[in-house]
Formats: sequence, structure tokens, C-alpha cells
Amino acid sequence: MRDVSHLPPALRGLRLPLLGAPMFIVSGPELVIAQCKAGIVGSFPALNAREGKGEPAQLDKWLTRITEELDRHNQANPDHPAAPFAVNQIVHRSNGRLERDLEICARHKVPIWITSLGARAEVNEAAHGCGGIVLHDVINNTFARKAIEKGADGLIAVAAGAGGHAGKQSPFALVEEIRDWFDGPLILSGAIATGRALLAARVAGADLGYTGSPFIATDEANAPARYKEMIVTGSAEDIVTSSLFTGVSGNYLRESIKAAGLDPDNLSTGQAATMNFGSGSSKAWTDIWGAGQGIGVVKAISRAADLIARIEEEYRAAARKIASEFIR
Repeated sequence: MRDVSHLPPALRGLRLPLLGAPMFIVSGPELVIAQCKAGIVGSFPALNAREGKGEPAQLDKWLTRITEELDRHNQANPDHPAAPFAVNQIVHRSNGRLERDLEICARHKVPIWITSLGARAEVNEAAHGCGGIVLHDVINNTFARKAIEKGADGLIAVAAGAGGHAGKQSPFALVEEIRDWFDGPLILSGAIATGRALLAARVAGADLGYTGSPFIATDEANAPARYKEMIVTGSAEDIVTSSLFTGVSGNYLRESIKAAGLDPDNLSTGQAATMNFGSGSSKAWTDIWGAGQGIGVVKAISRAADLIARIEEEYRAAARKIASEFIR
């Protein structure tokens, strides 16, 4: 049996040691609910929940819907309860909604908080105050130490090959450096699109994997049809790394860059000072679509539950194969 005693209760009892990564625009209630019902942690960015001026907070509505639907599922399936869900908070100073969104998440007692683009002690305190845990995105060991010092409960190591704001370091190097001093919850992100990759993440020292891009090509994803098509037909060679679009290095689909009238091989460099997550900012690059290098294994659009079942089958088959090599 797998030893999960060092993990907080929210990360135990999952069907697979896997979190569905929160994705800009793509992740919403439909995808989160499907992921949780299928036994893995589902998540979405708080900023995806947008309302018109003067309208009630969409985030409040989303959390009510997710909580109520998962509660109904658990009552009907006591032997197979849903996994918990997570909300991603962008803690960058330009996010003018942060304080409001923290209050809403605390009121709904969100069980898992994923924080990105800055580690802030007051955000961790808000999560802990409602019984939640905090997992913080990091791209190197220095940021990992800072996050734990400021009260994060666990780390998401975002390595090379991940979609969106990805790091540059090898997953093996990044995990080893963090595990040298940290024995708490560690999740690995970076082209984890198959059960074999998930098993490799576990063997490397991570407790769980972090998968985003394959879920773009699911029925429940809030992604345009062309976006999903690019995931199905693309490969690692179709991923372009650039800081132009947000000011921070990230991975994007080559064809979406071309469709915007840009040359993906000759992009200018963005500056971190231009990063803006304010509600009033103009999202000039909403049609530049993020993705990770693991998309080459995605061959068709499917239900989220079927994708999770495929990953589980591959994960267990790979584990059996490796285990057989050590049986004498």
C-alpha cells in the first residue's frame, strides 16, 4: 500500500495521485466537477469566474454549484466519493480582485488553495483559517524555500515542458533539489500526460502529478473548438516558449501565435513589469493559447472521465512492469 501519512487529508484517498491543473479560460465548473467525480483533484483559476459590472460575484456562484453537485454525488455514491477541489489564486499585486476572492473562498471553505506568482503569508493564513491547505507554484528551489517560509503547506514544482507559465529546469533536477530539504507535499508539473509520466514523477520523488493540457481536449473544457483541435493534432514541436504575452516565460501553441498574425520564431521579449491581472486590463492575447509539451499523446477529444481512466490504466500497467523487474 502507498504510504500517504505525510500528506494532508485533502490529498489522500484519491483514485490517482493526480491534480488537474487550473487553466486560463479553459477550467470551469463543468471540468472541475467531472475531474472530482472521476477521483482526482479538479481546479480552476478564481479569475476565470467573471461577471459583468454590477452583477453578483460569479466566483460565489461557481463555488456554490461545485460544492452542491459534489455533495449530491457523495450522498449517492458513499463508496466512491468525489475528490476535493482547488481554486487557484493569482497573488500578483496587479490582481485587484484578490482580497474579495479570498473572502469568497474562505466563506465556502475551499479545501485546497493553489497560489501563483508570489508567496504571501496573509493568503496562506486565509486558507488555514477556513481549514484549507495551500500549494504554491514554484519554478526553482529559491522560490520553493520562500514559499514554505511564508506558510505554504506544499509545493507545485513547475518544470520544463509545462503549459502556461512554465519553468526552465529539468523535473529531475528541480525535484531533487527540493527533496533535499523538504519532505512535505510535492506535486510535479511538466508534460505529465500519460500514466507512465505520472509514475515517473512518483519515482522521481513527487507525491502527485499535475496535468493540464490533455484536459483541454475534453468535452467539459471551456475551450474553443479550434483550441481543442490544436491539442489533438499538435506535438511537442508545436510548443513555443515566449515572455511576450504576459511578461513571464510561458509555453504556447505555435498555430495560435500564427493565427494572431505573429511569427512564432521571431517574437519580441516581454517584461515582467507589464504583467497585469487587473479586472480592467485589456486581455490583448486571449487567442494565444497555452499548452505543454505533452500534447503529442492526445489523439482525440474525450470525456474527462475517459481521459482519467486511460491515465489510470497506463499508470498501473507501467507500475506492474517496473515492479516485475525487481521480483526474484
